[in-house]
Amino acid sequence: MNIFDIIGPVMIGPSSSHTAGAVRLGNLARNILGEDPTEAQIVLFNSFSKTGTGHGTDKALVAGILGLSTDDDGIKESFEIARKQGIKVDLVFGNTHAEFSPNTAKFTLRGKDNSTTVIGSSIGGGRVIIFSIDGFNTEFTGEFNTIITIHDDRPGMIAKVASFLAEKDINIAQMKVSRESRGKTALMVIEVDEEVPEGLESALSSMNHVQRAMVIKSILGGV
Repeated sequence: MNIFDIIGPVMIGPSSSHTAGAVRLGNLARNILGEDPTEAQIVLFNSFSKTGTGHGTDKALVAGILGLSTDDDGIKESFEIARKQGIKVDLVFGNTHAEFSPNTAKFTLRGKDNSTTVIGSSIGGGRVIIFSIDGFNTEFTGEFNTIITIHDDRPGMIAKVASFLAEKDINIAQMKVSRESRGKTALMVIEVDEEVPEGLESALSSMNHVQRAMVIKSILGGV
């Protein structure tokens, strides 16, 4: 553990878990959507739900889906910013889920072209973990540059994507694959060491049997 894990990032608000972590969860959900949201439902679970308003968690989660950073003064005005941008926001409090960590939120976001449902938790010091994307179990922190593919579950797909990344001199740090069932749809999360070059997302998306590809820049990039 380093000093950053203890004190968390520079932030607006009283708590790294309830404010900085909440912003970063929203940031990741927005990036997974891949565009500006037009509608957002955010469900707060457990501790997030109980103390969310008092700690500013609600404002921080909304700030995250707006693309604001953890030290942006606009966090305090996030609801008003969303209203001015025409984004419909629905926050749901009061849910308890024994299987979730104390500071958990579920985002259902819709944009002009895409929609997504993302569940993640703030785990302290501004650190977060995403553990569900559109019903697929996964696990990533956003601390690495991350590539996500939704693809047909068929032989050779993992090797095909990995070989493509190797050709681009991109080293895989971690990989996790989840699928609906054999031969259906699968989701692959690949955390990489390098910056992801421009155009890689569209190149992956154009591969046969890849339904969609996303590139998520590290949430630590701006710290």
